[in-house]
Amino acid sequence: MAGKGTPATALLTKQGVAHTLHSYTHGSGAAYGPEAAELLGLDPARVFKTLVVEVDGSLAVGVVPVSTSLDLKALAAALGGRKARMAEVDAAQRATGYVAGGISPLGQKKRLPTVLDATARDLPTVFCSAGRRGLEVELAPADLVRLTGARYAPIAV
Repeated sequence: MAGKGTPATALLTKQGVAHTLHSYTHGSGAAYGPEAAELLGLDPARVFKTLVVEVDGSLAVGVVPVSTSLDLKALAAALGGRKARMAEVDAAQRATGYVAGGISPLGQKKRLPTVLDATARDLPTVFCSAGRRGLEVELAPADLVRLTGARYAPIAV
């Protein structure tokens, strides 16, 4: 890969996890996830977005296909909480060390409780942000779960 790596790519390399990087040019104003799927020619059900939320006052991460929305109530339940809401962008960026639109579930500054939508379990590989806008990483869902400490749950609608 040309250019500077990210904490996500560094973690993958350090752990010896098989992965493939895919880059694209982000256009202004486009939604990151659907844009990545379109420009890389991928099924949107295999491209996952990383959403930072607040569950009962603590930050957590939900990872769902870009073709869906995050079910906040289901995410809260999956983490044993009662109420979830989207985190403030500044709080998400501070906790993860990434900028909005480039937040990866991997290599975050502070490892947050993470839930990966259950649909990922049946896919050979998934795509998620590699830690900056315009850079996706393809890896096995089991590796994503292992490296993030995530659990599977049906959190997409």
